[in-house]
Amino acid sequence: MKITVTDITLNLGYTMAKKAMIERDKKRQRLVEKHENLRSELKNILNNPNITDEEFYQAQRKLAKLPRNSSKIRLRNRCVVTGRPRAYIRKFRLSRITFRELALQGKIPGVTKSSW
Repeated sequence: MKITVTDITLNLGYTMAKKAMIERDKKRQRLVEKHENLRSELKNILNNPNITDEEFYQAQRKLAKLPRNSSKIRLRNRCVVTGRPRAYIRKFRLSRITFRELALQGKIPGVTKSSW
């Protein structure tokens, strides 16, 4: 279940993440998408036990020449509303602070404050 929160404007009393950091992550995302197929092909070659040493080393060199930021591990999960990188709730793609505010306002369907 994915919820998009692009049309919600909030006045939460705290600032967004630095715009430069958000843009840097967007750039990394574009690089990952651009090199995804080539990177997976090279990884498959490296994991194949039936190839020659020369093919292995050639694939390894090609993989090393790709940009470091094209690796998926370099991506950072960020809140879609504020860009906050910490306390990220993956199911809703929100930070805990934004999630709490939206949940209390009733803007996230199916989420209620628990009481026992």
